[in-house]
Amino acid sequence: MDRRNFLGNVGKGALAIAAMPSMRALGANDRIRIGLIGAGDRGQQDLEEALRQPNIELVAVADTYTRRCDQVKAKVPGVATYDDPMRLLERKDVDAVINATPMHLHSKYFIAALQAGKDIYSEKTMTWNIPQTVQCQKAAKASKQVIQIGVQHVSSGGLVDAKDWIAKGYLGKVTMVESWISRNTPRGHGQWVRPIPDDCNLEHVNWKLFLDGRPEPKFDANKYINWRLWWKFSGGNVTENMVHQNSWITSALGLELPIAASMSGGVFSEQDGREVPDTFNVTLEYPGMIVVWQSVFSNSHFGLGERILGSHGSVESLNFGPSNFVPEKANNPGVDAMQGTAKGVNHMANWFDCIRSRSQATNAPIEVGYRSAIAGHMANLAYRRKQRVTLEEAMAAPGSDWL
Repeated sequence: MDRRNFLGNVGKGALAIAAMPSMRALGANDRIRIGLIGAGDRGQQDLEEALRQPNIELVAVADTYTRRCDQVKAKVPGVATYDDPMRLLERKDVDAVINATPMHLHSKYFIAALQAGKDIYSEKTMTWNIPQTVQCQKAAKASKQVIQIGVQHVSSGGLVDAKDWIAKGYLGKVTMVESWISRNTPRGHGQWVRPIPDDCNLEHVNWKLFLDGRPEPKFDANKYINWRLWWKFSGGNVTENMVHQNSWITSALGLELPIAASMSGGVFSEQDGREVPDTFNVTLEYPGMIVVWQSVFSNSHFGLGERILGSHGSVESLNFGPSNFVPEKANNPGVDAMQGTAKGVNHMANWFDCIRSRSQATNAPIEVGYRSAIAGHMANLAYRRKQRVTLEEAMAAPGSDWL
């Protein structure tokens, strides 16, 4: 999985489970029994979305913090709770798992779930670095499990219309994509900084399991709760939000991996001790075009959006809404603007539908997770090296480059 061989800590029993064939075949009306790994804010949001779907049962939850297990148990009385996700994965009555752990643990439980014969919905970004991304891709290709990566934007109706217009040649030659996300918080309070509960201490937190071998001299409640602010646990807003939009853009245009990446910026909004930048610009180079993405945490006016710019027209999508096509009069005289009408689908429901049909063609399969993760990690590597990074250089970088 990651830098440590986690299987060495699992034991023979779990290894035997890892070698088991895929779970029972599900009929169209069968109940799907799920487990939740990582029950923080995002994990509980995913759980609520899952339980809104028909015939879904939560069997077990695992989190390194007892408070979060208790929160889920209050909503789903009788659910089994664990501090170690490996114990959850040993259960034969769990068909599928939602992996919503902090990002540095995503690949560990992604691979473990597949080896345990569980279908998986794994939150973005799929991995913490490029070596893990390659390992997850290999594990997925060797598995028959149904995989959905949590980049919900690819299930939107806006993507359906954008792909249709591009396929029909309405945009002509595309050379640039502009994309951005703009957020704001009250002055003095940084984005993602969450309050630390009184019981966030070693009595209630499995700190060693959370660290997963990362060096940290003593328990730090701030790093545990606000892990998104530090490189050893996170990739910052590149891996929190750029991956969503990059997945949408590359799916619309049929792009593979960037050939190079650049990134500039810094911690400009709030000097609160964070390591990851809060204001920056990313340029991803693809053959014949560039994709630009920018992030700011001190102004929310322009929200979120993508603009695909072609010689014959543009596609614009704002705030996850419908796509719009605007013609270029120089090459498309007499063509009217169009607003998309396609309907999106529920991303979680799409995963469950594919589980019941045993189809691996989810809206965000391993290929989408792989492309978006590699692009994000290339951008962060360029930022930390303070230089343009090619795909070849990024793929050769050791895992320690992300610490």
